[in-house]
Amino acid sequence: MSIKEGWKGRVFEDFEVGDVYHHPLGRTVLATDNTWFTLLTMNTHPLHFDTNYAAKTQFGKPLVNSCLTLSIVTGQSVTDLSQNAVANLSWTDIQMPHPVFDGDTLYSRSEVLDVRESKSRPKVGIVRVKTTGVNQDGTIVLTFERTFMVYKRAFLPSVAAVHVEAGR
Repeated sequence: MSIKEGWKGRVFEDFEVGDVYHHPLGRTVLATDNTWFTLLTMNTHPLHFDTNYAAKTQFGKPLVNSCLTLSIVTGQSVTDLSQNAVANLSWTDIQMPHPVFDGDTLYSRSEVLDVRESKSRPKVGIVRVKTTGVNQDGTIVLTFERTFMVYKRAFLPSVAAVHVEAGR
């Protein structure tokens, strides 16, 4: 038996302008996700958790909280983009052209727009991406640009590996 390393994420040197990553995991948003997130973040707009109120709006049913949509789509990108990030620097140009509802499944992809050395931190670089979230029908529900600081390969912090041997 040979032990093989798992995916550890990209570092600064792995990014090139024009790269496109189709993030592998979809996520179906449930009414419970929406209600809990909305209440946890103290958003008191009834459009997100009051079915009776929402039925009287142009949507006819509750909308998924837009911050939850942003969080899920950002989270989907972490494995491909920011697993080795030092920090997020900005989210800009957030557009939500289509609502998200209970039961919609979100998928996403990101394109690398800019890659540059950090002017103040020699151990990291700066990457800017445009991420697009779509629903199960391929309808765009979210786009945004995100800029993050990511480690260079030589400076990536090491993580102590835990090895579990069968039968011990």
